[in-house]
Amino acid sequence: MKEGNYICLNISDTGTGMSPEVRSRIFEPFFTTKAKGQGTGLGLSMVYGIIQNHGGMVEVQSHIGIGSTFTVFLPALASASGAGEEITPIPDIHQGQETILLVDDEAIIRDLGVDILEDRGYRVFPAAEGKEAVRIYREQAQEIDLVILDVMMPGIGGKETYRQLRAINPQIKVLLSSGYSTNGEVGEILKQGVSGFVQKPYREEELAAKVREVLDAL
Repeated sequence: MKEGNYICLNISDTGTGMSPEVRSRIFEPFFTTKAKGQGTGLGLSMVYGIIQNHGGMVEVQSHIGIGSTFTVFLPALASASGAGEEITPIPDIHQGQETILLVDDEAIIRDLGVDILEDRGYRVFPAAEGKEAVRIYREQAQEIDLVILDVMMPGIGGKETYRQLRAINPQIKVLLSSGYSTNGEVGEILKQGVSGFVQKPYREEELAAKVREVLDAL
């Protein structure tokens, strides 16, 4: 972590705690101690990726029978220039009537994306995982104008899902979404010709603008 001023946030619980073995793996994608079907193992890995993308870090302390403490460090702004100034709202022009397939295994993020897009006039097909997305696209390819595709998903991930979608339609427009940076698997998929990238968690206007940008591109 670079030198500088940071905001520190501590989150503690009085739960069962974690063993050193579990604690060392909690940020790994798809790692979970929950029973099958009760968790994807992506929540903490997304948190870790988002914090790193903002130049911060997260530390964990945990003791069996006592609980756990997560300490989050995020860079503090050097100044608050413009604070208190009245901001003129910018009209929301990022609307449309196209049909979008939104693929994300996290129900909260998927539902948020659907709400954002439907509020702007789009028709949305939601899909919770890659196989479902491929099935929907195969059935509705003539109607779907854009696919918003998550990268880290159980089953077939974003990379394989994208490969199968392109096999159906080589000219498919895909907006990649991830809580991770554009390195690693995200970067590999971007090099394969996807139409754009949007960072999770979604900011409403950013998602709407990216969708419009990709749809309007030749």
